[in-house]
Amino acid sequence: MSLRLGAFNIPHLSSHTIRAAGVYVSGILYSSAFYYMLDSALWSAHKNPSNVHVGFVDWLPLILCSLGMAIINLVEKSRLNGNNAFGNEYGGNNDTWQAKVVLFLGFAFLSGGVADSVVILVLKYIIPKYGLPVLAMGIQNVISSCLVMTSCLILWVAQNMQDDYSYSLQL
Repeated sequence: MSLRLGAFNIPHLSSHTIRAAGVYVSGILYSSAFYYMLDSALWSAHKNPSNVHVGFVDWLPLILCSLGMAIINLVEKSRLNGNNAFGNEYGGNNDTWQAKVVLFLGFAFLSGGVADSVVILVLKYIIPKYGLPVLAMGIQNVISSCLVMTSCLILWVAQNMQDDYSYSLQL
């Protein structure tokens, strides 16, 4: 069975295939993010003619984004399904509240890493008005943080997809 989109047939893919493709795409995005940052650091150390180099501050956004990615992907989507966002005093589930707090902290690390890379780009590379070869180090830093964020979102959605043959046994 396939879907039809205009003149094109779109084949039906199982949820297992889509989940595997999502995990692979997420891995490709994460590894390319690490490659962009590593390329920037190696170029800075060996071929950079200016006095601006990639240091620990430039690696910090990638570290924060990776930490946020790990925290977000620890939370299962099934733990977020609760009737109340408050604790036990209002009848809500304590596990649901804790999962939402952990997910919020993960997104805070992830968005903090992306915002940190933009701040580093502006303060370290744009305001001093460096040229394009040096400015490319800051741009690659922002690209790597955005790729980790996209990788995290794709992986979380892919890991929390419903299976084709899953049953809901709630009363």
